[in-house]
Amino acid sequence: MTFRRAAPSAARGGMAAALRFRQTISSPASLVGPGALFHAAAARRDTWVPWDARQSKDSHVELHEIIEEWGRGPFYWCGAGLTSGLAGVALLYGPFSVATAATAVPVTLYWWAGFSDMNQTRHTVLRNYPVLGRLRYVLESIRPEIRQYFIESELEANPISRYRRAIAYQRSKGARDSLPFGTRKDVYATGHEWANHSMYPKEVSMEDARVLIGSGSNAYSASIFNISAMSYGALSENAVRALNRAAREGDFFHNTGEGGISRYHLEEGGDIVWNVGTGYFGCRTLDGQFDPERFKETVSAPRVRMVEIKLSQGAKPAHGGILPKGKITPAIAEARGVRMDADCLSPPAHSAFSNPHEMMHFIQHLRELSGGKPTGFKLCVGRPDELLALTHAMVETGITPDFITVDGAEGGTGAAPLEFSNSIGMPLVEGLRLVHNALVGTGVRKRVKVIATGRVLTGMDIIRCLALGADTCNAARAFMFALGCIQSLKCNTNKCPTGVTSQDPNLMNGLVVPDKAERVLRFHHKTVHAALEIMGAIGVERPDQVEGKHVFKRVSSTKVLSYEQQYPEIEEGSLLPGKHNNSPAIQRWYETWGLHLQAHKEWQKKHHAAQA
Repeated sequence: MTFRRAAPSAARGGMAAALRFRQTISSPASLVGPGALFHAAAARRDTWVPWDARQSKDSHVELHEIIEEWGRGPFYWCGAGLTSGLAGVALLYGPFSVATAATAVPVTLYWWAGFSDMNQTRHTVLRNYPVLGRLRYVLESIRPEIRQYFIESELEANPISRYRRAIAYQRSKGARDSLPFGTRKDVYATGHEWANHSMYPKEVSMEDARVLIGSGSNAYSASIFNISAMSYGALSENAVRALNRAAREGDFFHNTGEGGISRYHLEEGGDIVWNVGTGYFGCRTLDGQFDPERFKETVSAPRVRMVEIKLSQGAKPAHGGILPKGKITPAIAEARGVRMDADCLSPPAHSAFSNPHEMMHFIQHLRELSGGKPTGFKLCVGRPDELLALTHAMVETGITPDFITVDGAEGGTGAAPLEFSNSIGMPLVEGLRLVHNALVGTGVRKRVKVIATGRVLTGMDIIRCLALGADTCNAARAFMFALGCIQSLKCNTNKCPTGVTSQDPNLMNGLVVPDKAERVLRFHHKTVHAALEIMGAIGVERPDQVEGKHVFKRVSSTKVLSYEQQYPEIEEGSLLPGKHNNSPAIQRWYETWGLHLQAHKEWQKKHHAAQA
């Protein structure tokens, strides 16, 4: 926006002379009337502009330049002008007329806001630019919405791109999700991924999209696409009920998150994976320790199909949390087994075990208490040597988890410290392949199922995870979009406009459970169907036949590698003590993780010597 100013000869009476009013009204004596706001000294008028205004008869002033000249003096003179205008209206229409009242309201607000700004001490901008400085905070508050609706491109991820969100919206609503006129992606850009199709495609049925987890009578047949961990409290009760109803109707599982099993998880009858975190919510003593009897009582519910011990999550690995007592509702206290008159703590580490061997025995203990229900753990991969210590503990104790859920550092959460979300933890691609190879290298991969989670939203995302070694996938934000989440980024404010992450009854009531459950169910079905179509296109008939050789990635403008080439699988048993495998894959493994695995090699030598 620009304002034209008069030629130099007429500048003293023109609007543009306001550019130097701060110099001309620096003292009360210089303030001779409201008109001074629009007058300045001619000698100083043009000293700040990047061109000589006297050379042009049509020079102009930018809006931001006028804003920069605002201050307390201009505030007073502008207010004086407004007050004079109010007096004029009162003389014309009478002091008690509607017109006078309507004029008095903004004038009064102007003075009130200005004096409040100048007298407060928290914001320098408001003290220096009374009233007008508030414009900055207004624009800053609506910046995310402006960016999302008008500026952000279709493929720009912040954190989930509009293009990918639209897929969830379209599929959940049953709208057309086909793509006209070809791909929007730059297929020659570094990082582009695709699956190579076969000349002999297969047909893959929905019955083949199942994975058996565990063994014995309580083994669980899981879908290849399920709802990832989201706690009641982070989600509203209506969101929990809608997700669980969809899980029941679609025959896939719903992970409770570490907040425990609430009454809303049980109302709709969907299959539940109970996430047991460091706070042991739902199975704890009053001082926060693990309570075997409470665990046994809770896990006996028929809809609890598996138990997942949470070690860490991608959005804030190795970080605890606190729920202030003011936010603890009766339903949350009931689900977590905590008091309402004290803050609820989730420490960074478990108190029930402190090393890999103790953890394996804890897994076995939970499996026995649950009557043999599949029991595993969830982690965001951090130090590779610690991961290998876990897999070696499986070998040495003879105890293996039934599954491992691998969460990528790109995973989401309602609220997390900035540095932990941005800079801690291993992304899903590297973490998933590392877990797969660690299990293969120690010879226990066939006994452990691997679940991948972290920005899984489309059928191709599922195929990518299967190619890296996953058996099945979980998703959280994808199902939130199916519920109606618009990525307003207000999850940590209790003001989610769609009621998905809000405990405000007025906002939560906008989420209608039957309608949203149907959307979640539709989204799940269409996404699994898309994944199965891709499997058929690449020439395989089951999820476990998808391999690294099927997915390719452009690593530079002139180089393409398959996942098998970029993330090679090591030989089975090659990481066990006493093995001396010099294959290219194992050499690549040590080159990639050498800083950590050199210490692991030394540990192997000491361990082997101790056994001898």
